[in-house]
Amino acid sequence: MPMTPHIEKHFTASEAIRDIVIGMSDGLTVPFALAAGLSGAVAVTGIIVTAGLAEIVAGSIAMGLGGYLAAKTDAEHYHTERSREIEEINQIPHKEVEEVAQVFREWGMAENQIGPLVNAISSDRERWVDFMMRFELGLEKPDPARAQKSALTIALSYILGGMIPLSAYIFINHVLLALYVSVGVTLGALFIFGCVKSHFTGINPLRGGLQTMLIGGLAASAAFCIARLIS
Repeated sequence: MPMTPHIEKHFTASEAIRDIVIGMSDGLTVPFALAAGLSGAVAVTGIIVTAGLAEIVAGSIAMGLGGYLAAKTDAEHYHTERSREIEEINQIPHKEVEEVAQVFREWGMAENQIGPLVNAISSDRERWVDFMMRFELGLEKPDPARAQKSALTIALSYILGGMIPLSAYIFINHVLLALYVSVGVTLGALFIFGCVKSHFTGINPLRGGLQTMLIGGLAASAAFCIARLIS
């Protein structure tokens, strides 16, 4: 009887998706709230568009820089810990051997099984260090280009998200009409974005979409009401 081969499907682009989520969520929410707030204070769409574009540019740069610095910090932390592990293996190898054995004990392995595995791992210094980094410290080797990729992904996602609520003000001259269109379009985009994000994170897509839409709507409503009160 022919057997269908088992193929495991794992999601492997978690870092890229995380950067898109960070950029898009802020890009959809912050310019949306800004445009809505200005709609309650001014009657000229040109002012709203100018302010919105300025915010998108500044926001994308700030968010991208934040992603770059975060990725660089992670990489520096990894290399610092790796250097420390190499030093410990060279200076106190007996303790490091015991730490390897302890990892296997925590996995529930018997002592007679642990000895050969420990000897095999500690016979190769590079493999030994890699094992300690991953299974003792829980650190994966970072992608050398991660910082640049993260900055670009977050910045572009922010720009894309920010242009969605602002587009209504670009094409419609009447402020209140542009506001209504912006609200409808952005809430729809927030819902779709929340559903897609939830699909990748294992949350119920409908619940995730509604939560994301609610948060964005509340932020814009608060900004609009505050601007109305002040003006």
